[in-house]
Amino acid sequence: MAHHILDKFDKLILQALQEDADYSMNDIGARVGLSHTPCWRRVKKLEQSGFINKRITLLNAKALDLNVSVHAYLTIKSHNERALTTFEKAVQAIPEIVECYSTTGDKDYLLRVVVESVEAYETLLKKTLVHLPNVASINSTFALKQVKYTTELPI
Repeated sequence: MAHHILDKFDKLILQALQEDADYSMNDIGARVGLSHTPCWRRVKKLEQSGFINKRITLLNAKALDLNVSVHAYLTIKSHNERALTTFEKAVQAIPEIVECYSTTGDKDYLLRVVVESVEAYETLLKKTLVHLPNVASINSTFALKQVKYTTELPI
């Protein structure tokens, strides 16, 4: 990532894009106090500098009947680099795993899994998760209620 110092305008542009990636350059410019062209130039520079990964549409999980969110805490058998890389690559191929973090403490990884039902998670657990390379144990917790969820970073 190229070194780029964010100024007030950059931060306001990023905040606006986090709120709604469909804002036009005119909309963003009006919000931050810039005309279309300087705003567009800044957005392009923010993209090239690596501050913007991509622009996406966030879907409503409940509307898609993906009603169950599970946090699975995994311990692994071997901590050598090849074993960790193999595990991390395998996780990428499972669409129900929407987040994966390497963690400190007594667990090695935290997965967030989104599925239709508890039964669907049980099937995924038995047929897929326990067979991930290098997994020693999985401890799952089911979210009862989503109290807060945002993709907006505090900038």
